[in-house]
Amino acid sequence: MALQEKYKELIDAANTAGVSDLNVREQDGVLYIDGATTGTVKQQLWDTYERLDPNYASGDLVMNINSVAGVTEGTKLKVTTNSSNLNIRKGPSTNDDIVGKAARNEVVTLVSKASDQWWLIRTDQGEEGYSFTQYLTPLA
Repeated sequence: MALQEKYKELIDAANTAGVSDLNVREQDGVLYIDGATTGTVKQQLWDTYERLDPNYASGDLVMNINSVAGVTEGTKLKVTTNSSNLNIRKGPSTNDDIVGKAARNEVVTLVSKASDQWWLIRTDQGEEGYSFTQYLTPLA
């Protein structure tokens, strides 16, 4: 319950924004916030998280907010990793080799959707591969 108090502003923002399928739970000292919303709201939630925990240093929150609805091929996406680069993989799995990386806040292009969890993307440098959708936010 202490983590829900620590991140109350973030949870309240998710509720106020109408994040669908919102699920908030604590497990083994980590607070998990899951749900789906628009890219704009997702970015606002990440901004709130960063303000509450600068540099994401505490490691006590996992926010899995998806924004996949209405995203089509050719859509520009912003990389919204916590602080590191986004791995671009040969196939839609963490078992596939890393073929490139995209920097935090870099804009990439959606090529196609393998599933709701994995999308084929292309960087402006022409690197192409699969990335986990949790770290991609459609530009408004």
